Amino acid sequence: MEFLKINGGHGEGGGQIIRSAITLACITKQPIHLENIRKNRKVPGLRPQHLTAVTILQKISNAKVIGAEIGSTDLKFIPGNIESLELSEDIRTAGSISLILQVIIPVVAISQKKLNLIIKGGTDVLWSPCIDYTQHVLRKAYSRMGIEFSLELIKRGYYPKGDGKVKLQVFPSRLKSILFLKRKTSDVKLICTFSKISTEKIKSEIERIKKKLTYENFNVEIEIKNQEGIDSGASLLIYSIDENSIIGVDSLFNKKTQSFNLDFDKFVNNSQGVDENLADMLVVPASLCPGKTTFLVKNITKHLETNLFVTSKITGCKYGIGKLTDGFEVIIEGISNSSIK
Repeated sequence: MEFLKINGGHGEGGGQIIRSAITLACITKQPIHLENIRKNRKVPGLRPQHLTAVTILQKISNAKVIGAEIGSTDLKFIPGNIESLELSEDIRTAGSISLILQVIIPVVAISQKKLNLIIKGGTDVLWSPCIDYTQHVLRKAYSRMGIEFSLELIKRGYYPKGDGKVKLQVFPSRLKSILFLKRKTSDVKLICTFSKISTEKIKSEIERIKKKLTYENFNVEIEIKNQEGIDSGASLLIYSIDENSIIGVDSLFNKKTQSFNLDFDKFVNNSQGVDENLADMLVVPASLCPGKTTFLVKNITKHLETNLFVTSKITGCKYGIGKLTDGFEVIIEGISNSSIK
């Protein structure tokens, strides 16, 4: 058997390489050998959320897997035939549900299958999009590319205990290329959820953020929800959607500073087609779309560079990056893979 070797330490060397590699391995039926997984990280190797993603895809694609254990820096993944399934999974930590869904959704949808999944873990945790970002930003972007899924939040799960719960349904989909160019709208939606934190404190923070957005000439619609979890915590999502763009930014409540660590610049001063995180998430489906997908983004992150490299290596798609006066243009020419039925 011939494996495609992927250096898990390439570029930013994080979990995105694992996620993209096993996702594309399933869709293209390409056996892969991941080496040096997160080798340069403080805690190297597979973590619980990575292992959960591998385990779920193993079940969905009837894969043979070697090296699937916590701390492993070497993984062989040999995909089989993808099936429609009903599954229930538990990360058993506050590991990110959102990052796992980024793996599962494209595999099932692009392979023309169905999935009903109940998954427990972290819904709003560090170094990951909050579950509301997945629900309102990613779902809308994927829908425009032909990927359809529904998401129901059953329970919030904050760090350190997690114990959040989400119901996911993925539907057979037909990919299509798309353009995300320039933001035209000034209408913004702000969603804040919190658990075991003073309502007055949350409302004060949201009012402070609303004033900043209003000062920048945005029209702000606000939704605040008290959704109890085991741990205290709060998350914030700000997003805008129009026919040319989908831009979101999220943040967790910092209990030490008693405020949201929100990077306003990433939203206010971004008039491009997508935000930095969404740019990352579009790469895998765009690599398999017929035709060219084009999106404008404010910055080319190390994460995005790495993802483009790994994805092109597995699929054979072509991509280009062009510098603009106020950002970058990314063009991905997808391939029609004969393994996708």
